[in-house]
Amino acid sequence: MSMFDFLIMALPVVFLIASVLIAVKAVSHGKSRKRATLMQLASFAFVFAVCMVCPFIANAASGDAAGALAGGADGMAYIGAAAATGLSCIGGGIAVGNAAPAAIGATSEDPKAFGKAIIFVALGEGIALYGMLISIMILSKIG
Repeated sequence: MSMFDFLIMALPVVFLIASVLIAVKAVSHGKSRKRATLMQLASFAFVFAVCMVCPFIANAASGDAAGALAGGADGMAYIGAAAATGLSCIGGGIAVGNAAPAAIGATSEDPKAFGKAIIFVALGEGIALYGMLISIMILSKIG
């Protein structure tokens, strides 16, 4: 692998790490968390768009330059698998973040409600498991 290939693969990672550091610094200096979160989402969308437009970035790890220029189907499959897992984990985190405090509150008022309350937390975790299952199915179809 040449130095250029390494730089092409490292560029999205460096960009995302830099955006995280900038967001943390901005929040510690008194900027709003909402703005920092929006900046993080924008940087993720930018990197995702670059990877979608330039499939050779996603396919550079395999060293198949001809396949990358011909369409990069494997690279797109990897991006799809990552998107399925990442987005489902974000959704599961949001669901568990809302359901778990409610389950704890219900259990503190009535300990018999624990069984019913924990089911809603488990349903939120199921979203992440379904995303991982879809990713495994996508990756099993790749050569």
